[in-house]
Amino acid sequence: MKIQFVSSVSPIAADPPESRKLYVEALGLPLDGDDPQGYWHSEKVDGTRHFGVWPLAQAAEACFGSDSWPDGVTVPQVSIEFEVEDPEAVAAGASELEERGFELLHGARTEPWGQTVARLLSADGAIVGLSYAPWMH
Repeated sequence: MKIQFVSSVSPIAADPPESRKLYVEALGLPLDGDDPQGYWHSEKVDGTRHFGVWPLAQAAEACFGSDSWPDGVTVPQVSIEFEVEDPEAVAAGASELEERGFELLHGARTEPWGQTVARLLSADGAIVGLSYAPWMH
């Protein structure tokens, strides 16, 4: 697989309002979001194409289809997505990861907003995604 760039970094927040005190109020990051319990994000943080504070409930929904993280599965601390060249490369990369013994949280799929992504949970508690987001190309 050929990684083109780091497309997204998102700390995962069990308590989104508390996390916003650090990322928005103390650090002054230009994050946008309408819902205090929701996803706050920006494409204006240098060093990454996208930075967000991802509520744990939303990460659980994205990975497992439920708003609670499953018992017995390491609770993630961060999500890092690596961009590849096209949606087919997401699927091929996901297959390659499985062939190398990694268990995916979910295979390649296209989200309602147009991003194709596959995710796994690393041994150190990071959600690692292979992504193709058309607007980043």
